[in-house]
Amino acid sequence: MLVAFSHGLADYLWDVFIARFDFWLAFGVMAQLLFTARFLVQWIASERAGKSVMPMAFWFFSVAGGVMTLVYGLVRREPVIIMGQALSVFIYVRNMMLILKERG
Repeated sequence: MLVAFSHGLADYLWDVFIARFDFWLAFGVMAQLLFTARFLVQWIASERAGKSVMPMAFWFFSVAGGVMTLVYGLVRREPVIIMGQALSVFIYVRNMMLILKERG
C-alpha cells in the first residue's frame, strides 16, 4: 500500500512540476518567491529592531509578487488566484501611498 502511495505521489509531483513546466509555471514560481522574500525582509527587519516592523521593501515585494501572481492567475484562468490578488494589489499600493504620505 505504501509503495503504491509513494509511486502515485511521485507520478503526481512529476506531472505537476516537470511534465507541465512552461514559461507560465516559471513565472508563477517567481511570483511566489517574491512573496517569500517579503516575509524574510520583514522578519529580518523586525529582528534587528527588536519589534515588529514593516519596511518599505516588504511592500515593494508585495506589489511585485501580487501583480505577477494576478497576471499568472489571469493567464491560467484561475478564479481563486484572480479574486485573491485583485484586491490585495490595491491594498499593497495603498499602504505604500500612506507610508510615503507620512514621510512627507
